[in-house]
Amino acid sequence: MSSLDDTSHSDLEWRLIYVASPDNADLDQELDDCLVGPVPIGVNAFEFEGSPPSPESIPPGDVLGVAALILTGSYRDQEFVRVGYYQYTEYDNEEMKLAPPEKIQFDKLVRDISSKPRVTRFQIKWYVLVNFQHHMFDRRDVAGTSHHKRGQ
Repeated sequence: MSSLDDTSHSDLEWRLIYVASPDNADLDQELDDCLVGPVPIGVNAFEFEGSPPSPESIPPGDVLGVAALILTGSYRDQEFVRVGYYQYTEYDNEEMKLAPPEKIQFDKLVRDISSKPRVTRFQIKWYVLVNFQHHMFDRRDVAGTSHHKRGQ
């Protein structure tokens, strides 16, 4: 049961995921996650910085070339947005690009992250009716934006 001043359910969960191998989701690396909120209704912005992927967890055959960074947004365990960025990893000099060394030299790699994300939105239940002391309140009421019973 929620109290009237409980706003913890209003937080949005954000996760940053590195996808090294599109054929094997077990190799995905969650780089970071955070809770943001409570968030007012409307358009909001924030800056999200995460750790780089662990090179040891990337199969050698997937280090160079295309990979993806995915930012997911969820509310109450419901994903409402997924933003994907393609990333291209290559060596920082022409010689190594043309003839890559047998053993990956991570200190010589550079990444180019696409500036045009692919955004997918999902319909979710933003508001959930909660029975509180035998009165029906909209979830927005319980979150603290209004404390009036429905219909008043």
